[in-house]
Amino acid sequence: MAQALTRSQSELLVRLLGVTKRYPQPDNYDILVLDDITLDIWSGQFVALLGPSGSGKSTLLRIIAGLAKPSYGTVLYRGRPVDGPNPYAAMVFQSFALYPWLTVQQNVEIGLLAKGVPLRQRREKAARLISLIGLDGYEDAFPKELSGGMRQRVGFARALAVDPELLCMDEPFSALDFLTAENLRSELLDLWLEQKMPTKAILMVTHGIEEAVFMADRIIILSKNPARVIADLTVPLPYPRNRKAPEFLAWVDQVYKIVTGGEEEPEAVVQDLTEPRPAGAKLTPIPYGHPPMLTGLLELVADRGGRYDLYRLGTELLLEVDDLLPVTDAAELLGLAVVDEGDLIVTPLGRSFVEAPPAERRAIIRRQLVEIPLFRLIQRVLHTKANHRMGKDFFLDVLEGHFSPQEAERQLNAAINWGRYADLFHYDPDSEQLYWAEDQTEEVEA
Repeated sequence: MAQALTRSQSELLVRLLGVTKRYPQPDNYDILVLDDITLDIWSGQFVALLGPSGSGKSTLLRIIAGLAKPSYGTVLYRGRPVDGPNPYAAMVFQSFALYPWLTVQQNVEIGLLAKGVPLRQRREKAARLISLIGLDGYEDAFPKELSGGMRQRVGFARALAVDPELLCMDEPFSALDFLTAENLRSELLDLWLEQKMPTKAILMVTHGIEEAVFMADRIIILSKNPARVIADLTVPLPYPRNRKAPEFLAWVDQVYKIVTGGEEEPEAVVQDLTEPRPAGAKLTPIPYGHPPMLTGLLELVADRGGRYDLYRLGTELLLEVDDLLPVTDAAELLGLAVVDEGDLIVTPLGRSFVEAPPAERRAIIRRQLVEIPLFRLIQRVLHTKANHRMGKDFFLDVLEGHFSPQEAERQLNAAINWGRYADLFHYDPDSEQLYWAEDQTEEVEA
């Protein structure tokens, strides 16, 4: 199997200089998604873009492909500014994104048609690619007649049909079942390493650490809220890579430690609702981890001595890092555990939580929640209302001053889940109101 070109043999394709992306919000408040991203991508490189869910990976990929514009900074391709869709790049999407009314042949040809390639050449090239991806005999089939793996193969063929120098892939295997994804990863890697595709570089967004180490020779890791480059690693492992080899497992563990280590969140500042919010004051997001998952995870780690490797834990539970991170983030936020060098360590408070009966567990979480800005805000609003009730829409309006509408909804739903679990407040789904019961009102007033 031929090895891909090394950096010393390569030429610079993509250069990002201080790329920043902000999404404007009401009241002159912007959400910062990407912050000062500076990096180069060279020909001959298979680059994996890795980071927690919501860290801006897909946004950065679209900016590189010219499908979105940065708020600030410069994107260069071969030294020239990218100010629209990059004609030298092609995209493979997570959701297949095939035209349902077109056949396999027609879907593969669509990019060539847009470039004005004559009919005969289009058909010949599409036929070669369809054969290359193993879909001979399905040229006249429609997407609805194909399995998920077959549809994604069509997506790869469509992207390769335009001879892209840069192949951009946005979690291309995440919507597939395990075996199909494994086969497609290996087949794509074979095409790349044996130079059977015209592509000079591949940039893949992924949330799978093993996938990144298995496929890429370079891994760029982003932080979250906002996204910054926190690591740029060259993976020296030779191809083909053995997932069970000690060297492979050591690399996975190293990347896991970086991803789960993260960066300290900026200190939250929450103003009284009766006062104007100064520029820069913001709520920091709370994790989405659910109470039952948090409880079970802490119990498992406590039973294993109070400290356990997160990568091993995720492997045993068949969980990706994106599934574990919200739970470990919640554990850290509540003071029940800390993450150090890729290990989850139960704190003394966490040990008390594990050993406590259900009622006391809720009391521990309640005491921790009232120290978190978003929950302080909810408590203050319910306290100032005469009937101690407030509609969900009010809180959504407040949160949309700090997050996108979708993120505001997710944040409030997460807060409602935790608040109800801890008996901090109640929620009526029929009236969509957060409220205090009589006993909660008496407790707060006392």
